[in-house]
Amino acid sequence: MFEGRPNVFADATGVLRSGNTVVFRIGSDALGTARAITEHALEPSLSAAGLPPGAVSLVDSPERSAGWAMFSDPRLAVAVARGSGAAVAQLGAVARQAGTPVSLHGTGGAWIVVAPDADPAFVQEVVYHSLDRKVCNTLNTAVVVGERSGPRVEAVLAGLRRAAERRGTSPKLHVVDDFELDGWWREPAPIARAEEEVTEPRAEPIDVAELGREWEWEGSPEITLWSAPSIDAAVDAFNSYSPRFIASLVSRDPELHEEFYARIDAPFVGNGFTRWVDGQYALQRPELGLSNWEFGRLFGRGGVLSGDSIFTLRTRAIQDRPDIGR
Repeated sequence: MFEGRPNVFADATGVLRSGNTVVFRIGSDALGTARAITEHALEPSLSAAGLPPGAVSLVDSPERSAGWAMFSDPRLAVAVARGSGAAVAQLGAVARQAGTPVSLHGTGGAWIVVAPDADPAFVQEVVYHSLDRKVCNTLNTAVVVGERSGPRVEAVLAGLRRAAERRGTSPKLHVVDDFELDGWWREPAPIARAEEEVTEPRAEPIDVAELGREWEWEGSPEITLWSAPSIDAAVDAFNSYSPRFIASLVSRDPELHEEFYARIDAPFVGNGFTRWVDGQYALQRPELGLSNWEFGRLFGRGGVLSGDSIFTLRTRAIQDRPDIGR
């Protein structure tokens, strides 16, 4: 069950290679598109390949009860759900109640940890290139170690501003504890929401327990900013509060990177921008989802849930050039 992304049809049909079949259910907003894909692309392709009708099928119903019935079916070997966090969690509960293994993909948001030795220019670039659009691998939480004001905090804010300027909007900031952020706290700003443009404070305080909250922004890039007392504290917070998905450490210290990689509970670890985490982009594999969330860790630490096989990889990306982006 998935949101309205037509590429999932091509990706998930790959399970035929391993002797499996797949049953799709898509959200009501894209059901018409799914019907057209099934009629004009999927079914003719199955016929041309000599495969039997129904080897791949679409549950042609917009009703939520159809999804619940599907995830309760004892013939289902693996249930995969992609979409909004609340809906995915509910579907996961239905599958688990039926005793079906389930891989849930509903909560995202990447973390960038900025070490005290990080180059501010590099920090600004990786923040900027991690905020081009809102998807699961977008920067959500920026942690500046040992600094509440200064060049690395300014670099994060500069990258956020540039990302907003690229989209013709104003940025939005959520801040844990007090920062010296001139021009952020007192200024109301036009924030581009899904429904309409609204006026909100440019920066608002949040509690440390909300570090892992994913900001589902539409137009205005939106992140959380926190100052951790140490790298260890940043790692502990990531392991406690985040969806344990993507962690990036910006530092020039090789030993610090090794310690970070050893302790951080993330399947995807890097030293730069976060948007590289993608099956097609990074691994050239069809991607049903990034199986790391909630009960989605079928094997070990997580990784890519691929259409042509279910496999897991812990992936590490080393970025030399600061201008890399999607």
